[in-house]
Amino acid sequence: MFENPYERFKKSNLILRDELAIDRTVLANERTLLAYIRTSLTLIIAGLTFLHFIPAGFLHIAGLIFFPLGILTGLYGVIRFVWMKRMIQGARKEAS
Repeated sequence: MFENPYERFKKSNLILRDELAIDRTVLANERTLLAYIRTSLTLIIAGLTFLHFIPAGFLHIAGLIFFPLGILTGLYGVIRFVWMKRMIQGARKEAS
Protein backbone atom coordinates (compact mmCIF):
# COMPACT_ATOMS: atom_id res chain seq x y z
CA MET A 1 0.00 0.00 0.00
CA PHE A 2 2.83 2.43 0.75
CA GLU A 3 4.85 1.78 -2.38
CA ASN A 4 4.84 4.17 -5.29
CA PRO A 5 2.44 2.87 -7.98
CA TYR A 6 4.54 4.42 -10.77
CA GLU A 7 7.89 2.94 -9.84
CA ARG A 8 7.36 -0.01 -12.17
CA PHE A 9 7.39 2.31 -15.19
CA LYS A 10 10.48 3.86 -16.72
CA LYS A 11 10.56 7.64 -17.08
CA SER A 12 10.65 7.40 -20.83
CA ASN A 13 7.56 5.17 -20.95
CA LEU A 14 5.14 7.74 -19.45
CA ILE A 15 3.08 9.46 -22.14
CA LEU A 16 0.37 12.12 -22.15
CA ARG A 17 -2.25 9.60 -21.07
CA ASP A 18 -0.18 8.80 -17.99
CA GLU A 19 0.32 12.49 -17.17
CA LEU A 20 -3.43 13.02 -17.41
CA ALA A 21 -3.98 10.05 -15.12
CA ILE A 22 -1.67 11.67 -12.56
CA ASP A 23 -3.66 14.91 -12.87
CA ARG A 24 -6.91 13.00 -12.28
CA THR A 25 -5.32 11.42 -9.23
CA VAL A 26 -4.40 14.85 -7.86
CA LEU A 27 -7.99 16.03 -8.30
CA ALA A 28 -9.34 12.85 -6.71
CA ASN A 29 -7.03 13.37 -3.74
CA GLU A 30 -8.36 16.91 -3.28
CA ARG A 31 -11.98 15.71 -3.53
CA THR A 32 -11.25 13.09 -0.91
CA LEU A 33 -9.81 15.72 1.43
CA LEU A 34 -12.93 17.83 0.98
CA ALA A 35 -15.11 14.82 1.79
CA TYR A 36 -13.14 14.19 4.99
CA ILE A 37 -13.48 17.86 5.96
CA ARG A 38 -17.22 17.82 5.24
CA THR A 39 -17.67 14.70 7.37
CA SER A 40 -15.49 16.11 10.13
CA LEU A 41 -17.41 19.38 10.28
CA THR A 42 -20.74 17.53 10.30
CA LEU A 43 -19.65 15.38 13.24
CA ILE A 44 -18.26 18.36 15.15
CA ILE A 45 -21.39 20.47 14.60
CA ALA A 46 -23.69 17.58 15.52
CA GLY A 47 -21.64 16.89 18.64
CA LEU A 48 -21.66 20.52 19.75
CA THR A 49 -25.38 20.82 19.04
CA PHE A 50 -26.18 17.76 21.13
CA LEU A 51 -23.95 18.97 23.95
CA HIS A 52 -25.44 22.46 23.91
CA PHE A 53 -29.16 21.65 23.64
CA ILE A 54 -29.46 18.25 25.33
CA PRO A 55 -28.53 18.36 29.04
CA ALA A 56 -28.57 14.59 29.62
CA GLY A 57 -29.45 11.33 27.98
CA PHE A 58 -28.45 9.37 24.94
CA LEU A 59 -27.96 12.36 22.64
CA HIS A 60 -25.70 14.06 25.16
CA ILE A 61 -23.51 10.94 25.19
CA ALA A 62 -23.64 10.90 21.38
CA GLY A 63 -22.40 14.52 21.44
CA LEU A 64 -19.50 13.50 23.66
CA ILE A 65 -18.60 10.85 21.07
CA PHE A 66 -19.26 12.86 17.89
CA PHE A 67 -17.14 15.89 18.80
CA PRO A 68 -13.77 14.11 19.27
CA LEU A 69 -14.63 11.70 16.45
CA GLY A 70 -15.08 14.69 14.14
CA ILE A 71 -11.70 16.11 15.14
CA LEU A 72 -10.01 12.73 14.60
CA THR A 73 -11.69 12.34 11.22
CA GLY A 74 -10.42 15.73 10.11
CA LEU A 75 -6.89 14.98 11.26
CA TYR A 76 -6.91 11.60 9.54
CA GLY A 77 -8.13 13.21 6.30
CA VAL A 78 -5.39 15.85 6.36
CA ILE A 79 -2.67 13.29 7.13
CA ARG A 80 -3.92 11.02 4.36
CA PHE A 81 -4.05 13.96 1.91
CA VAL A 82 -0.47 15.04 2.68
CA TRP A 83 0.82 11.48 2.42
CA MET A 84 -0.89 10.91 -0.93
CA LYS A 85 0.23 14.31 -2.22
CA ARG A 86 3.85 13.38 -1.50
CA MET A 87 3.39 10.08 -3.30
CA ILE A 88 1.92 11.83 -6.34
CA GLN A 89 4.69 14.45 -6.39
CA GLY A 90 7.28 11.67 -6.17
CA ALA A 91 5.68 9.91 -9.12
CA ARG A 92 5.61 13.11 -11.13
CA LYS A 93 9.31 13.80 -10.36
CA GLU A 94 10.23 10.30 -11.47
CA ALA A 95 8.19 10.73 -14.64
CA SER A 96 9.87 14.02 -15.61
